[in-house]
Amino acid sequence: MPTAMLTGALLSVAVGAALYLATAKAIESDAQTRFRGMARTAQHAIVARVKSYTDVLRGMAGLFHANPNASADDFRHYVEQLDTPRNFPGIEAMNYARTVGADELPAVEADVLRRLRQYGMPEPATKLRAVPGRDSYTVLVYMEPAIPESLKKLGVDLEARSYIRRTAAESRDNNTIAASGLRVNILPGSGPTQNILAMRLPVYRSGMPISNVAQRRAAYIGSVGIGFGVNKMVNGALEGFPAEGVRLVLTDLNDVPLEPGEHRLSAVLYDSNVAAKGSSSLPKDEDSVLHASLPIEYNERQWRADFSIAKSALYTRFDLFYPWLAALAGTLSTALLYALFQTMASSRRSALRMAEDMTRELRASQAKLQATNEKLRQLAAHAEQIKEGERKRIAREIHDELAQNLLALKIEAEILANRTRDRHGRLYERASATVRQIDLTIRSVRQIINDLRPNVLDLGLNAAVDWQVADFSRRTGIECELVEDETEHHLDDGCATAFFRILQESLNNVARHARATKVRIDLHQHADMLTMTIRDNGIGMQPGSRNRNGSFGLVGIEERVNILGGSFSISSGPDTGTTIVVTIPVGGHSSEPPAVPTHDSDAALPAIA
Repeated sequence: MPTAMLTGALLSVAVGAALYLATAKAIESDAQTRFRGMARTAQHAIVARVKSYTDVLRGMAGLFHANPNASADDFRHYVEQLDTPRNFPGIEAMNYARTVGADELPAVEADVLRRLRQYGMPEPATKLRAVPGRDSYTVLVYMEPAIPESLKKLGVDLEARSYIRRTAAESRDNNTIAASGLRVNILPGSGPTQNILAMRLPVYRSGMPISNVAQRRAAYIGSVGIGFGVNKMVNGALEGFPAEGVRLVLTDLNDVPLEPGEHRLSAVLYDSNVAAKGSSSLPKDEDSVLHASLPIEYNERQWRADFSIAKSALYTRFDLFYPWLAALAGTLSTALLYALFQTMASSRRSALRMAEDMTRELRASQAKLQATNEKLRQLAAHAEQIKEGERKRIAREIHDELAQNLLALKIEAEILANRTRDRHGRLYERASATVRQIDLTIRSVRQIINDLRPNVLDLGLNAAVDWQVADFSRRTGIECELVEDETEHHLDDGCATAFFRILQESLNNVARHARATKVRIDLHQHADMLTMTIRDNGIGMQPGSRNRNGSFGLVGIEERVNILGGSFSISSGPDTGTTIVVTIPVGGHSSEPPAVPTHDSDAALPAIA
């Protein structure tokens, strides 16, 4: 019992722990799914902001496409109409760069210097100079908002850097937005908005075809560009994030070629912890943090947005206690079920022991009953043997004593009748009547002897069967047909007597119950088995008549057959009559006919005329 209790306790704890882990895993999976949905919403917001910036860029390109000679004032008015601080808060700067040849550089430089003087800005330290091997220059001529930090970029040659030059050429030839991935620090000292990315879009002269690369190069007049703060853009996208405490790290997955002497910058474009000037509030244990990494496409460049948040930020109070409730419920339920199982198992074991005891007692009772039945069968056989012996003894004594006396009396009466036939008529009549009475008495004695044990049995089974069939037909008037093989069946006296009694009882049943007009008896021997079939054309047996109380005829036949070690079967039908088949073994019996005792013969009884 202590072992069973320990096993139950361990099983209950194991089930409780499994339910705790499964429930905690389900809650975590649900939180991960919800968090990934939130991250996708933020991802779509960032993508939507980038698209809005590209829409602004296309609008600027449309301005110069429609009016290639648009002035700085036209550009300023256009920017003011956009109201970027409210509608596009992430955009930090907007500009227009004109593409010119080497011979146009002095005029462009003079125009830039004039505009700087208008804003009270000093002349740039670097002058525009033609570079051997280059036939085009892209110079920033318009810059908004017109603040000192942005105006310093006026007059800058965007194609001075080879990587930018190649990117601008690809954008011009393909009529696509150029996003080099370089970070432009145009607003130093402005806090978290220092990280600036630029996008540029080529501008083509109005009215000129741009169906192929050659046409686009011929129509190309410059490009428009914007610079936007990554921090402002992403912060705006995270403002509506449903959960607090989320961290977003935005990483540029593409390399940027470096010029000689440049240092490679970190691939991280944005980190919400750095932008908020705070340390991470996420747990140090990674198992307590949920992660979601999603791709963002930025003008043919690939970014990766890594979202992370503490699991506790997405768990409700119920979520925290639910695994423990599941573990407790699982432990208690398993303990109860195990206790019920042990109770049922104990009951089953008790029932099995009881069943085994009952089975053992039943088998002992069956063995005793079989032994008793065997003893009863032996007793019945012995009683039958004694009865047949007594019948035989009585028949012999009647034959030897009474029959002999009757025979002597008949002889004396016949002598008396013969002597008085002529001289004493009345005495003769009385003597003749006495002789007739003695004959009737002898006939009755003979019938009694045959009923007790027919003397014909001493002549063999075949003779006994013939006599019985003939006697039955004579007494009842029922037609009898005996079909037998030519074999002389030699059985011992007990077996022959039992077989004869079976035939006698079967014929008596036919006479009493069958209402038959014909009976057929087949007697055949096959190998060591003797078979007798008794078939009548009567009404058949009524249902239940075989087991009717007080009916022992068929029971006696079956018992005699069992004593002889044979088999017995009976079939009956309303249209087929009744058929009895008896088979007994005859092997081992002597083939010589039995000796016929002279004192049992009917020779001692005179025939009755």
